[in-house]
This record gives sequence, C-alpha cells and structure tokens, in this order.
Amino acid sequence: MFGNVSKLRARSCGDQYEAFARRYLEREGLTFVAANVACRTGEIDLIMRDQQTWVFVEVRYRRNANFGGAAESVTRQKQQRLLRAASFWLAARHASFDTSSCRFDVFAITGSQIEWLRDAFNAE
Repeated sequence: MFGNVSKLRARSCGDQYEAFARRYLEREGLTFVAANVACRTGEIDLIMRDQQTWVFVEVRYRRNANFGGAAESVTRQKQQRLLRAASFWLAARHASFDTSSCRFDVFAITGSQIEWLRDAFNAE
C-alpha cells in the first residue's frame, strides 16, 4: 500500500518539475507540443519546437548532488531509450532523424540550481 503512495508522490513531484521546465522553455522561445509521451520503447518528458527543430527534453530533478547531480543521472542507457522513443514518435508522423531537424535537451534541477543543456546528446 505505501509503495503506491510513494509512487503517486514521485509522479506528482515529477509532473511539477516538468511543468516548471515547460514554462521556463516557453519563456525562452520554445513552443510546447506534448508532454509525457509514452511508447513501447520509453517515455519522453517534453516535446517542444525551436523554430523548425523538434526538441525532445528529458527533465531530471535531484534534491541535492550527494549522489551526483540531475544532469549526470541521464545515463547512456537512458539516452538510448529516449532516442528510440523519439524515433518511434517521429515515425508515427512519417518522419525520421534523417528527414527532420531534431535536438535532445536535458533540463536538470539539482536543489535550486537549474541547468538547461541544449543538444546534450544526439542520434549519432
């Protein structure tokens, strides 16, 4: 029973940080497209547009950096899942990394420190 409560709290907390990231990125000129896009290969926290570029955003939060900051928590394995999910999402729109301008950003919050890492990793 308590496990479900903690999962709900974690999801609610995650939703709040994703909403914060969305507002921040919109103020910086990006256009919101979708949030929490799930497919069989993973989930994309935010999909935004930066003019003609699709921007797939991973939002990470860490209370502190005692075990590494939020940005460092985006492992190569996590990057691969995001790349597969983005590829799947693009394919559903008859697009691909070859036919679309895409970027993978990380929006990391460690304590009260915000880092927006543009083009944090790519499909190559």
